[in-house]
Amino acid sequence: MTPLTFIVFDQEFHCRPLCKQYAVCESIFSKSKSVIITLPYLLFLQGWVRSVRPQKDNLFLHVNDGSSLQPLQVVASSHLNTRCYSLHLITSNDCEGAGELFQVEPAGHKNDSDDPNPHFFSVPAYLTVSGQLHLEVMAGAFSAVYTFGPTFRAENSQSRRHLAEFYMVEAEIAFTESLDDLMKVMEDLFKAATEHVLSSCAEDVELFHKYIAPGHRAIDILKSSSQNFTFSTEWGCDLQTEHEKFLVKHCGNVPVFVINYPYELKPFYARDNQDQPNHTAAAVDLLVPGVGELCGGSLREERLELLSQRLAQAGLEDTYAWYLQLREFGSVPHGGFGMGFERYLQCILGLHNIKDVIPFARFSHSCLL
Repeated sequence: MTPLTFIVFDQEFHCRPLCKQYAVCESIFSKSKSVIITLPYLLFLQGWVRSVRPQKDNLFLHVNDGSSLQPLQVVASSHLNTRCYSLHLITSNDCEGAGELFQVEPAGHKNDSDDPNPHFFSVPAYLTVSGQLHLEVMAGAFSAVYTFGPTFRAENSQSRRHLAEFYMVEAEIAFTESLDDLMKVMEDLFKAATEHVLSSCAEDVELFHKYIAPGHRAIDILKSSSQNFTFSTEWGCDLQTEHEKFLVKHCGNVPVFVINYPYELKPFYARDNQDQPNHTAAAVDLLVPGVGELCGGSLREERLELLSQRLAQAGLEDTYAWYLQLREFGSVPHGGFGMGFERYLQCILGLHNIKDVIPFARFSHSCLL
């Protein structure tokens, strides 16, 4: 796909559940009697997943459950049961690498120059900006995981799109090497949640949909437009709010995916597409009417050598040594995304200001109650 491409939602409004339990078939073949024994209940299987082979709507898994030396073959739904992970609010990591952190110290704490370890946790601690790094660890065990909880950004902004404290849905999916997989989950999540809101609260929400599907490149559209933008639209410059809103409006005010951003604009964990001369990262943003960016995600860099080089260039190899060890001792291709919950509400309710979707908004120079 061409660099920095945007993809408009398809015209059909399908709603598929994101989470399903799965079980092996309800019958077991007994070799001794050469008959099929039918079980009156679902048989749940626990063991190590040795391999996964996707095929259309099903997955074929080889599972070692300890019952024999040979793995069991399980035919499962392509939508495996996901696991919710409770987000840690206090962390020692700056996941986004932007330095927009609230530092945590005990009330009345005084730095003592003679104290060799002045920090309460022995290291600097912050309110979390994202649970992504924790989810990457858990995805290695549970394949598909998500979290929903508060996050904090020390952004000195009073705009209608930013809050210092907000809720975010984040997901991480193992065994994926394509942005298409991430975009599918983002789209299904947005559609399923919105369909539920519209069917349950139709009298409170007025939302109109118009679907068109152009397929031009985002930067080309911005550069060829007659609108005078405040920020540059050249390749290598990040998309600003004015660009995001223009692209959504250009497509008929429908949700739009933008993929393959310039590599240098994305954090160290974004996968390198190695597509010279443009040199992009396998990253994706979901832009929605009235808001701009709603979801942001990427495939994660699972190649140890490339990840080590990126961290070394940023001077973060010691800080994220534990993150490198996840790759060193075995990893799988994976990716994930985050969705700001308040921005989602702002979009579907058609509100101009994000502060109107939360009772006590926290932002720069304001922390009431």
